[in-house]
Amino acid sequence: MAINKQRLSIRRQVKKRKPDFVRPESWRYDRLKKRWRKPKGVDHHQRKQKSRGRPGLVKIGYGGPRIAKYLHPSGYTDNLVYRTEDLAGLDPKTDGIRLGHSVGTRKRIQIITAAMKKRFKIFNGRVDIHAD
Repeated sequence: MAINKQRLSIRRQVKKRKPDFVRPESWRYDRLKKRWRKPKGVDHHQRKQKSRGRPGLVKIGYGGPRIAKYLHPSGYTDNLVYRTEDLAGLDPKTDGIRLGHSVGTRKRIQIITAAMKKRFKIFNGRVDIHAD
């Protein structure tokens, strides 16, 4: 069941028009990864935007559409949950849940069982249960 299909399609269209932001000189040196790092040098050519043919800088204007903000790629809204009480104000038809990273195994199991009863979409619901 796909929800918010229209919002996700608008997000995809906007993303097509964005440039691929790559780290400066990453095409030149193998030791540099492709992921973005802001050029901070005083005379850096890309920061100054002096030379043509250089990739653009990341700016606030390249952000995604506001209506598609906080949407998971599945179309559900992404909500961070730390307690079972956090599920009370959410709607299972439109809201998905992501368990906080500091939640322990015992409470994680409680949250997952409560979420499954209410039929929530769980994004990171992996639980390791070891028999002691």
